[in-house]
Amino acid sequence: MPTPPSHSTAPVWRLQDAKSQFSAVVDNALRGVPQHVTRRGRQAVVVLSEADYAALQRNATGGAARPASLIGHLLAMPKVADEAPGLDPQPREIDFS
Repeated sequence: MPTPPSHSTAPVWRLQDAKSQFSAVVDNALRGVPQHVTRRGRQAVVVLSEADYAALQRNATGGAARPASLIGHLLAMPKVADEAPGLDPQPREIDFS
């Protein structure tokens, strides 16, 4: 039978138990409860419903578009102070003595 992990209220299954009771693991995941599976006493995988997985994927790729390269990142930076409040585009004085 699954036991609750110390960091969450989601059940933790030993791999052997998860295999023998896979239908229960899937049913719980479909109810929206992630199912943690351990192998040799260590956390191995989490079983999620397809809907929960899709939501995680959307959140991971959502938000601001990220530049694909360093050049893209540099080109995406604000060019003037009006575009980036609090940014002081003036170089600072450096004492090399």
